[in-house]
Order: sequence, then structure tokens, then C-alpha cells
Amino acid sequence: MTRRLREAAARSTRPLVLGLVDGLLNALTLAAGSLVGSGPPVSYTLAGRVGLVALTTAAFAVFVADYAERRAHLVRASRQLNLTRRGHLATTRLGRLAAARSATATVLACTASFVGAALPLLAGAALPGLSWVVVALAVVTLAALGAALGHLFAGNPVRWAAVLGAGGIAVTWIGVWLHIT
Repeated sequence: MTRRLREAAARSTRPLVLGLVDGLLNALTLAAGSLVGSGPPVSYTLAGRVGLVALTTAAFAVFVADYAERRAHLVRASRQLNLTRRGHLATTRLGRLAAARSATATVLACTASFVGAALPLLAGAALPGLSWVVVALAVVTLAALGAALGHLFAGNPVRWAAVLGAGGIAVTWIGVWLHIT
């Protein structure tokens, strides 16, 4: 049982991290004007709309990238096994399994992206006078995620935290400059 959980966790790391980071960055980019006070106040509908945008872009990007990578592995394996038809393995049960695993990764990434985008903005809608706190919350969340990833992957947690936190600040600045909301 624990082996299956470890395998599932290993398969879900990329979509969860990608979705969460994508959602947080979408929130910081698309709602930056509202968050720093130069746009309309953050509302519950804005949180929902930005969450849906993050979910939609994650769904398309993650499925296409994940499925393309899985199919490429099958095509490469077909070539290495000297199978007569190019990509033969991709048209078998293994190809269908690749599509199913890509769909699972997509659902995970979409959920994480929606949560990453909507939750900070919902906090901003609940605290209309303190919406700048959302920027701080999102940047701290990115930094904490960076520290966790650094620790998990035997990297320097401080460096990972600094890079992801700085990325959040940079994306917020770009969002303010673009003034989307």
C-alpha cells in the first residue's frame, strides 16, 4: 500500500506544483491592479473568473504537454524495440493508459491551479481594505512552496524560496504595469 502511495505521489508532484504555481501567478498577474489599489476592488466574482481562467489554461497546457511527452516515450520505445510500424506502442493499450494518466495529471493541475488563483483572491474579497495582503500571501505561499521543493529535491531551500518569491513579486509588477483589471 505505501509503495502505491509513493508512486502516486511521485506522479502527482509535477501537476500539483505546476497547477499551484500557475494559479498563484495568474492571480498576481490578472488581478494585480485590484490588489495594489489601482483598479477596482477585488470581488468574489473576480476570484471566480480568475480561478476559471487559471483552470482553463492549465487544462489545455497540461494535457497537451503531458500527453505529448508520454506518446514520445512510447514512440521512442517502439523505435528502440525495432517494431515494424512507427509508434506501434502508442496505438496499443499503453497509448490509452498514457491518455488516462495525462487526464489524471490534468485534473490535478486544474484543481491546484483553480485553488491557487481563487483562494488568495477570495481572501482579498473578504478583506476589501487590505487587498494588498493578497500579494503578500501569494508571494509567501510561492516562497514556502519553493522552500519545500528545495528541501524535497535536495536543493538549497533558501535559494528556491528566494527565486519563487522573487518571481511572484516580478509577476505582480508586470500585472500592475499591464493593468489588466
